[in-house]
Amino acid sequence: MANENLGNAKKAKNDEFYTQFSDIQKEMNAYLEYNPDVFRDKTVLLPCDDPEWSNFTKYFAQNFEALGLKKLISTSYAPDSKPDAIPYQPTLFEMESPGYDPEKTQTKGKIFTLTHDKTGDNVINVDDLEWSYLEGGGDFRSEEITKLRDEADIIVTNPPFSLFREFLAWLVGADKDFVILGNVNAITYKEVFPLIKDNKMWLGQSISSGDREFRVPDSYPLNAAGWRVDEEGQKFIRVKGVRWFTTLDHGRRHEPLSLMTEADNIKFSKHKEVKGIGYQKYDNYDAIEVPFTDSIPSDYDGVLGVPITFLDKYSPEQFAIVGMAAGNIRGLAGIPTSTGKDGPYMGGKLKYGRILIKHKQVTK
Repeated sequence: MANENLGNAKKAKNDEFYTQFSDIQKEMNAYLEYNPDVFRDKTVLLPCDDPEWSNFTKYFAQNFEALGLKKLISTSYAPDSKPDAIPYQPTLFEMESPGYDPEKTQTKGKIFTLTHDKTGDNVINVDDLEWSYLEGGGDFRSEEITKLRDEADIIVTNPPFSLFREFLAWLVGADKDFVILGNVNAITYKEVFPLIKDNKMWLGQSISSGDREFRVPDSYPLNAAGWRVDEEGQKFIRVKGVRWFTTLDHGRRHEPLSLMTEADNIKFSKHKEVKGIGYQKYDNYDAIEVPFTDSIPSDYDGVLGVPITFLDKYSPEQFAIVGMAAGNIRGLAGIPTSTGKDGPYMGGKLKYGRILIKHKQVTK
C-alpha cells in the first residue's frame, strides 16, 4: 500500500496535494546555502498552485525581499477544471475583494503577482499580493500560462501527479530552471532518466527517504492508509517515495560517498546480502549487483548495478551513469533482449530498477 494514495490520485485525476511549508523551506534553504543569490533578481513562477492556500506562495511572498526576487507569479486552476466530486466554495478573501466576479469564480483560474510594496509599510510580503482572474482555466499547457513560463526564470511547484511527464516536458522545452515534486519511480520514466543521466536534472537535497505529509481538500476521500484529520478538521495524507527534482545546484551533489573496498565489504558489511558472500554478476549484462548504496565497492573498475535510490547520494564527480535496467527504458542500458527477458536478471530472477554506474576514479 506504499503508493496507494498516489495511485488513487492518478486514477481520479485528483491531484490537489498541498505541500507543507516546512518541506518547501528545507529544500529552498539547500539551494540558498550553496548559492545565496540563486533567486536574486529572478522571476519565480508557481503554476499548478492554489495561491489562497498554497505554502509555495506563502514561502516566496514572505521571503520576497530576503531572496531578492524580482517578481513572483502564482496561478491556480479553475474549480470547473477539477473533478466533479470536489465542490467549490469561494473563500471570504475572494468574495470580499473588489475584483470578485461570481460568474468567473467557477470557470476561471486566478493569478497572483508580487512585485512591489502595495500597502506602503516599506516591506514587500504576502500582504502586497495582487490578484485577478485568468482569461482561461489555468491549465499549464494553455497559451496563457505558457507565456508566464517564458517570462519566468525559475518554476517551483508540486505538479499534478497524473501529468508529471507532460509537465516536465513543458519545463524542459523552455529550458527553464525548476524545482518540482514527484515520485521516486519517475526516475525510471523514459522521459526522465536521460535528463538525470546527462546531468541536466537531479534530485533535491532535503528528501532522501521515508514519506511526506500533504494536506488535501475537505472533500478528498480518506480511503487509504496514512491519513489524519487535525484539530481544525483539515485532512492530511502521507505519500511514500516523494522526491524533489531540480536543475538548481546544491552542496550534497558534490559530496563523495565514503566507501569500503570489495574485500572490506565482504568482511565487514552490515548487510547479510553482501557480508561473507560478495557480489554476483547479472545473467544478461556484464555488471555486478550492488543491493545497497553503502555497499558500493570503492575498488571495482567495472559496471555496478545499484538501486534507483542511489541517486539520493549521487555525485557526478565520483560516478558516471552508464544506463538503467528498468522496464520503460531498458534499451538505454544496453541489456540484451534477444532472450525475451527485460531488465537485469540474476540467477534467473528479475532485479527491478537498477541504475548502472561506474567509478570515475577507482580507489584501492
